[in-house]
Amino acid sequence: MIVPMRKIYLVARQPDRDRVLDVLRESGVVHLAPIDPRQAVPDEATSRNIDSIKAALHELSGIEPRGAKPDVSPSEAVREVIDIQRHAAEGRNHLAVLYHELDQIAVWGDLRLEHVEELQQAGIDVRFYKMPAGAIEQVQAECVAEVAELPGRNAMVAVADRLDALVVPDEAEPMRLPSRDAAMIRAEAKDLDRALHRDIKRLHQLAHLAPAMESERLRLELQAEETVAVRGAYADDSLFAIQGWLPEENYPLLDERLATRGLPVVLQQSEPADDEQPPTLIRPPAWARPIDGLFKILGTVPGYREFDVSAPFLIALPIFTAMLISDAGYGAVLLVGSLLAYPWAARNFGDRFTQLLMVVGAVSVIWGVMTNAFFGFALLPATLIPIELTAESRTLMMRLSFIIGAIHLSLAQLWQSVRFFPDLRWLNRLGWALFIWGMYGVVNMFVLQGPMNWQTPWPYLLSAGAALAVGFARPSGSLARRIGMGLAEFPLSVLSTFSDVISYVRLMAVGLASSVLAVSFNEMAFQARLLPITILVLLLGHGLNLGLTMIAMFAHGVRLNMLEFGSNLGMEWAGYPYRPFARRPPLL
Repeated sequence: MIVPMRKIYLVARQPDRDRVLDVLRESGVVHLAPIDPRQAVPDEATSRNIDSIKAALHELSGIEPRGAKPDVSPSEAVREVIDIQRHAAEGRNHLAVLYHELDQIAVWGDLRLEHVEELQQAGIDVRFYKMPAGAIEQVQAECVAEVAELPGRNAMVAVADRLDALVVPDEAEPMRLPSRDAAMIRAEAKDLDRALHRDIKRLHQLAHLAPAMESERLRLELQAEETVAVRGAYADDSLFAIQGWLPEENYPLLDERLATRGLPVVLQQSEPADDEQPPTLIRPPAWARPIDGLFKILGTVPGYREFDVSAPFLIALPIFTAMLISDAGYGAVLLVGSLLAYPWAARNFGDRFTQLLMVVGAVSVIWGVMTNAFFGFALLPATLIPIELTAESRTLMMRLSFIIGAIHLSLAQLWQSVRFFPDLRWLNRLGWALFIWGMYGVVNMFVLQGPMNWQTPWPYLLSAGAALAVGFARPSGSLARRIGMGLAEFPLSVLSTFSDVISYVRLMAVGLASSVLAVSFNEMAFQARLLPITILVLLLGHGLNLGLTMIAMFAHGVRLNMLEFGSNLGMEWAGYPYRPFARRPPLL
C-alpha cells in the first residue's frame, strides 16, 4: 500500500534549532519540504566534494585492493584517483593517436630517420619518390631501390646520387620524410603503456581506502542535508520553523520525542491539500517486496494518489518473462545461479532484484515443464502446451497471449473502478473493462479468424462497454455535455485499447523465437564432429539466447506492465520517493 502522509509544521525558538534538528534526525520519520526551494541548496564546495568522491568510488568499483595500503587521507586519495582517471584518459587518447600515426607511416616500414641523417652528413642525399611501378626503369641515379608498393600500381622509390646527375620521370612525385619514424613512436607508446600500468597498480593500492572514502561521502552528505534543512526553514532572530511530511502512523512518535527532550515547540499536522504532492512511501506485502528491486533499477515512483502496483507486477512479470523464455533449462539457470551467487548478486544488483530473478527462474521452470522445453530438448513423453512452428501451436499461443492481455488490462480498469466508487466514474471504468473483452473478440476475429457475430458475446460487450464509457466519461454537467465529451474522447481510446490488446502477441512471438533459437543451436552443435566444438557451440549459443531473453524481460515484460497495464490503470509515475531526514549508521 501507499502509506498515508500528514503535513507537519513545527515552530521552535531559534536557540533550540540544533536540538530540534537532532530530534528530527534521531526520529528519522520527517521528509523535510523547504519553504523556499531556491534557498534550500548545499554549499557548492560540499556538493563538488561529494561528486568527486562518487566519481572516485565509481573508478575504484570492481578494482580489487592489492599491495600496500597508502598512508593518505580519504580526500587525498580521492584527488589522486581523479588525477589518475584524467591522466589515464589522456594517455589512452594519446595512445590511439600514436597508433593512428603508425598506420599513416606504415609505408615507411622500419626506416630510421637517424640513418638518413647520417647519410646526409656523409654527403649522400637520399630522396624518396612516388611513381608508377613501370617508370622505375627511367630513373637515372647512382643508387635506385624500390622501397615499397603503393596503392594504384605505384611504388615508393629511394634514389641517391652524389654527382648531381639525378633524372626522374615526369610522373614522379617527391615524398617528404615523416617527422618521426616508427621506432620513435613505438618508444613513446611504450612509455605511455608503462605509465598506464603504474596507474593501474596505484589504483589497486588506493582501493584499500574505498571504505574510508565511502564514510567521507556519508559525512559530507549528512552535512549537506543539515545545510539544506537549515536553509529550507524559516528563521528570524527569535523563531525557527520547518515544514515536511511524515507517515500518519509516526506522528505520535515525533510528538513523544519532542516532549521527552523538553523542547518548547508548536507541532501541527494536516491532511495533504488537493494541489499538494506528498512523497510516496510504498509498503508492499512481504511476498511482493522482490519487485522493489526492479523499481529501483528503473527509478520509477508512483504518485502519492496513484496505486501500489507491487503485487500485480510481481504476479504478471514472472509469468510474462517465463513465456518469453519458454525453457525450463534457462529458468533453472536463473534460479540455481541466483541461489548459488546470492551474496555476489545481492551486493551488485540488490537483494530484492536478486530475489526477483529467483522468482522469475522458478516460474520459468514451471512454464518450461508445461511446454516440454529443456535447453531446446523435449524430455517429457507428452507436451501440455507445445511451442512449435506449426500453425496450431502459433494459434494456441496467440490466443493465450490475447486472453492474458485482456485479463491484465481489464483488471487494471476494474481496479480503477473500485477506487472511484461511489463516484459515477466507476461506471466509466467498468465500461472500459467490458469493452476490452469485446476488443479481444475483434482481435480474435482479425488475427485468428475467430467468429464475431451476435451469437458470440463480443458485440454485446462492445456495445455495453461503449455505452458506459461514453455516458460516464464526464459524469458532471448536462446529459448532452457528458455524451459529447465522451464521444470526443472515444475514438482515440478505442484505437489505444485495440493496440494494447494486440501488443500482448509479443509474448508468443518472442517465446517462439527463443524456442526456435534453442533448437537451432542444438542442431548446429551436434553437427560438429569434434566434442570441444559441440560444447563450445552449446555454451555460447544457449548463453546468447539466455542473454536475449533477459533483455526481452525489460523490453517486453516490463513494458507490458509499465505501459499497457499502467496506462489502463491511469498511472503517470509522477511521484518522488519518501526520504526522511535521518541518521545513518557509520560504515567504519
